[in-house]
Amino acid sequence: MNPLDEFNTLNTRRHFLNTGARGLGALAAASLMNPGLLQGGLAPSTAGGGTLGRLHFAPKAKRVIYLFFSGGPSHIDMYDYHPAMRKNHGIELPDSIRNGQRLTGMTSGQKSFPCVAPMFDFSRCGQHGTWVSELLPNIAKIVDDIALVKSVHTEAINHDPAITCINTGTQQPGRPSLGAWLDWGLGSPNQNLPGYVVMISKGRGQSQALYDRLWGSGFLPSKHQGVKFRRVGDPVLYLSNPPGIDKSSRRKMLDGIARINQAKYQETGDPEIQARIAQYEMAYRMQTSVPELVDLSDEPKHVTDLYGKNAKTKGTFAHNCMIARRLAERGVPYVQLFHRGWDQHGSLPSKLRQQCEDIDQPAAALVRDLKQRGMLKDTLVVCGGEFGRTIYSQGKLTKDNHGRDHHGRAFSMWMAGGGIKAGIEYGKTDDFAYNILENPVHINDFNATILHCLGIDHERFTYRYQGLDQRLTGVEGAHVVKDILA
Repeated sequence: MNPLDEFNTLNTRRHFLNTGARGLGALAAASLMNPGLLQGGLAPSTAGGGTLGRLHFAPKAKRVIYLFFSGGPSHIDMYDYHPAMRKNHGIELPDSIRNGQRLTGMTSGQKSFPCVAPMFDFSRCGQHGTWVSELLPNIAKIVDDIALVKSVHTEAINHDPAITCINTGTQQPGRPSLGAWLDWGLGSPNQNLPGYVVMISKGRGQSQALYDRLWGSGFLPSKHQGVKFRRVGDPVLYLSNPPGIDKSSRRKMLDGIARINQAKYQETGDPEIQARIAQYEMAYRMQTSVPELVDLSDEPKHVTDLYGKNAKTKGTFAHNCMIARRLAERGVPYVQLFHRGWDQHGSLPSKLRQQCEDIDQPAAALVRDLKQRGMLKDTLVVCGGEFGRTIYSQGKLTKDNHGRDHHGRAFSMWMAGGGIKAGIEYGKTDDFAYNILENPVHINDFNATILHCLGIDHERFTYRYQGLDQRLTGVEGAHVVKDILA
């Protein structure tokens, strides 16, 4: 073997870390106690000490709040209205429209595909005259603050691959989530709270499972995975000291564990040990920061009223929206709210109304609250699910059955705030809201646009893994949707 090739083969990352473990260990320990030590006295452009250090260009947004509606909200019954849908009700979906689309197992055996018109009334709202469903009267009042993208699409047709894909950039499990990428790249200016926080609320519809890997770190260091806040008990597991353990005792215990971990790191050079030390320290700091964060007693009544009657009820979408705003105020770069219950098939006529009742006022309140505090200009709010719903009925169309199946070929999402044009619609579908006619936006394009708003070039935002420069947006030509940028 060529000596240079032999050296490159044997000089693995683990071998390098092992040979230099003691020096690296001391340096890492010192940097934990003094985060500015390795920055050469210069504040990084990210302001949070992330791996990027300096952003690729000036950002418009400093943070993201992502409202994710798990289960596939019906874009047809919420945003993407065409008057022609009324006259098309009951007709067979033309083959030229369906065009051999891949179907789920729930409708693949159907012989007939009758169209179902929107089940609710629509009206034009805002200066642009955007069609919005009667189910969303509060969001209708903020359409001049949002960009409604009607041409999002994905290849996935079932829930888990689709949710995995939109959150990680691929349908296959095991990749880092968007929030983990951002925490790794940007870091956080608040060292007392996680840089990536996840909260889950459950609606009144059928719910799909949500797995921790959806906010996982994948091949990135594990400290970048999302921290899930709980509805019951301590917001974070083991936040409170057990009986008989006071703060000083816990401090001594953590110092002892850190010494043991540091010794193991010097022996093995495993970077995950450093992540473990950092997470123990974060947990210790959260004992003070998290209880203060979730205590809403300092919120004025007019603010809690803005978010609705459930604003102070833990675990509700309204409550989570308020906590998200408080996290944003404290500098947390990425907050993701998962609201379950959107997997409506035959139950759509009743359950969609209930779901919209739960999210309409809080989602609109979040945008309004951020705006009146002067925070919307540098906070990007994103709202949507993993796919939409079909114009055709799932099962035989009857008076009592107006079910819809999954539809990834075209669906709607909206964005507001940092770096996004306000009061616009982007993309256009046909009169069946089935195919995209103008300006298609793949979910990787959507994610590339989120990164752009934060000052990140998605093509240069990479992590070396398994011999490849991996990135959130893949290698298939994702692009930033520049037409919706402010």
